[in-house]
Amino acid sequence: MTDAHAAAFRRETKPPQARGLHVEPGAVVAAATAAAQHGPPHVTEPVTYDAVLLSGFGGPEGQDDVLPFLRNVTRGRGIPDERLEEVAQHYRAFGGVSPINDQNRELRDALRAALAAAGLDLPVYWGNRNWEPYLDDVLAEAARDGVRRMIAIPTSAYSSYSSCRQYREDWADALEAAEQQDVIQIDKVRQFFSHPGFVQPFVEGVRDGIAAAEGAGHRPEAIEVLFTTHSIPSADAMLSGGDAFDGVSGGAYEAQHRAVAEYVMAAAAPGVTWQLVYQSRSGSPSTPWLEPDVNDAIISLSDRTAVLIVPIGFVSDHLEVLWDLDREARETAERAGTWITRVATPGVHPTFVDALVDLVRERADGRAVTARANVTAIGPWYDVCRPGCCAKAGGDPRPAIAGVMP
Repeated sequence: MTDAHAAAFRRETKPPQARGLHVEPGAVVAAATAAAQHGPPHVTEPVTYDAVLLSGFGGPEGQDDVLPFLRNVTRGRGIPDERLEEVAQHYRAFGGVSPINDQNRELRDALRAALAAAGLDLPVYWGNRNWEPYLDDVLAEAARDGVRRMIAIPTSAYSSYSSCRQYREDWADALEAAEQQDVIQIDKVRQFFSHPGFVQPFVEGVRDGIAAAEGAGHRPEAIEVLFTTHSIPSADAMLSGGDAFDGVSGGAYEAQHRAVAEYVMAAAAPGVTWQLVYQSRSGSPSTPWLEPDVNDAIISLSDRTAVLIVPIGFVSDHLEVLWDLDREARETAERAGTWITRVATPGVHPTFVDALVDLVRERADGRAVTARANVTAIGPWYDVCRPGCCAKAGGDPRPAIAGVMP
């Protein structure tokens, strides 16, 4: 759907959940290309793709959009509007507009230009999980354009239910809603947390942040680097990464973030202390979530005079970065008398955009695993998600594509 069409046609509800895909063990990987459909962890057979599918979370673009958007995000959880309105106030403080859609438009355009510069003649379609342009409308448009094989890039670098498997479920929903299950095949690039093009902007940011702290009079031993990411339920974290991290506390989700942080600190600021913290918790207070919270971590740093926040869990400076870090965490630091600064997310940093092109090329070329770009102790990650990988704790398997079911 073009931006003009999306502006003229406002739809409040995301596609319904898919019902037509098989979820029994051993089923052929749903909607995948021939090279991936029998579920090899890494695909080293070249595939000719027709287009790239850039998939975002979505966000409201006006005050009237806020509650419908949040209903989409929380669908099936029975959360009343009164509680949603508490979160809505974060969006309303910005005029009801999330920056994430404009950021993804910018990323889409940068990716198109970078693909063309690399000699890859692939159009880029952008669709959201929770707001316009919805994925089913975008897939219907792609089918009309003659697209049959797509390589999908979710705007999330790590393994967890909300950052990987839920994208795959929503692609299945969208294919069914658009009636394109037997028309369009969708593969997914690997989780890209370990790609140097994703990590390099954080390396640069930490170097600059440490220099700024030192320039403000803070000695290296008085600086704490807080790598932050979205908190998730502990039970979901345990299931992230499938059998590679079976039973490991925090699962692949925590392990991947720690691996990135370790690399960044070794490259940018060896000797400076750091920790992994979490933010943006939601849900029942009785449900255990990954901790510590970034604000609690700041308060506990009585022997530090400066804090550098590094949002390694995020691709762009969307609302949870602007509100939870730039507003709430900053206020916490100011109350504690602690100097604070934040590193930018990758956004459209050239190395990040080039990394996305490289992820597409490695699948198009069928690149060997040993030849893939990777800078952390973990990786390169799987092309085809493994059985049970990133399942929702306590939930029945839902139809999902680009992975081995259930």
